[in-house]
Parts: sequence; structure tokens; C-alpha cells
Amino acid sequence: MLRRLYDWVMSLAGSRHATWALALVSFAESSFFPIPPDVMLVPMVLANRRRAWLFAGVCTVASVIGGMLGYAIGALLFESLGTWLIRVYGLGQDFEAFRASYAQWGALIILLKGLTPIPYKLVTIASGFAAYNFPLFILLSCITRGARFFLVAALLRIYGEPVRNFIEKRLELVMLGALVIIIGGFVAARYLV
Repeated sequence: MLRRLYDWVMSLAGSRHATWALALVSFAESSFFPIPPDVMLVPMVLANRRRAWLFAGVCTVASVIGGMLGYAIGALLFESLGTWLIRVYGLGQDFEAFRASYAQWGALIILLKGLTPIPYKLVTIASGFAAYNFPLFILLSCITRGARFFLVAALLRIYGEPVRNFIEKRLELVMLGALVIIIGGFVAARYLV
């Protein structure tokens, strides 16, 4: 089953709709969707390493725009949609402490959490709820998301073929590792934030 899914994502990576799908996943992940765009970015860069910078740029722009939606959820809809999303991710009781830390550490929180597997939507919603400076939020989001996606793209562009061979030979192990990282991000968000 994993092999078919991998083959499907690799074939999608070469299709004319791939870039739009990557943008959609990147946008959604920054505001409400639990799966990071890396699940599409990695196979797309591996399938076409010459377009690595384009794919990283699409991820960055779409993620920042999605972050603006997350910010709006926090600022305008926190009592309804924002609270529900925070409860879905199991952060209800700790969210007030997280919000309070923005007064002193907002820029550092945005920069660091944007690079980690901790779900970025939590940062975007919290930024809106805490009324963090919106232009600064956008600038910091561009920096942190760009750094993350361009670093992934650069590593895959340079080491693409050995990485692709490793993934294809050990697909189950790689998928398990990715799942552990995603779940680890949610666990870290719950207990470290």
C-alpha cells in the first residue's frame, strides 16, 4: 500500500497539477490542516530537482498566505473556530500560557516554531489571538518558512539521487520516521508549549 501511495505521489509530482496541489497543502497546513507540505515537497523535488527552488518558493508563499488565515482565525474567530482547532490539537488548557509568552518572546516563538515539526497553525492562530504585530508576523513567517522549505529543497537538490534511492529501498522505514516526526510535533506542542 505504501509503495502504491509513494508511486502515486511521485507521478503526481510530475503532473501539471502538482504545483497547485503543493500550494494548497502548504496553505492549509499553516491554518488548519495537520499534514506538513513536506510530504509533497520532498517527492516533487526528487522527481524534478531542477525545479527545487520553484517548489520551495511555492511552499513559502502559500504557507505565509495560509498563516495569514491562521492569524485571522486567532484574531477574529478565536472564540468559535480558533478554540475548536486548539481543542482538536489538545492544547486548550495550556494555550493561555502560550499566548502570554508572546508579550516577551513573540518573534523568537515564530522563528523557532516555524522551523520545527510543531504544527505552524498553532503559531499563526496564537499570533492572531495575541494581536501580535501583523506586518512583523508576515516578515517573520517569510523568514522562517522560507528557511525551512529552501533548506529542504537545497539538500534534496544536492543529494537528491542518493536520498531517492534510500527512500525507495526503505520506504516503510522512511514513512514510519515521517509519521513519528509529525506525531512528535503534536506531542511537543502539547507538552513543551
